[in-house]
Amino acid sequence: MNVETQYSPALALKLIDKIEGDLKQLRGLVQPQSSIPDPRDPRNKYPDHKLTPRGVEICYMLFDQGASPYRVAKELDISHGAATYRQRSWQKAGGVNREKMTLS
Repeated sequence: MNVETQYSPALALKLIDKIEGDLKQLRGLVQPQSSIPDPRDPRNKYPDHKLTPRGVEICYMLFDQGASPYRVAKELDISHGAATYRQRSWQKAGGVNREKMTLS
């Protein structure tokens, strides 16, 4: 018996994205939680409210722990759009495997 299975590549990719997202969230729940410096520390933002390199690293540390852009926005008191932008930057930098900055 010869049965052909048809599938939609777009649907398969969507399912893969969902599984990866679920695994990322699970990883955040299972990984030991490291202590993150205070996200509201004044050293995290310039006077014009843009993030300093230290503030960007705090964002990345939150993403390393599996935080959503919504949580990062709330923690650092930045817009959701800014947090989403930082998440994309974090992914381009290698995500959890990126080169980490030491905080002073």
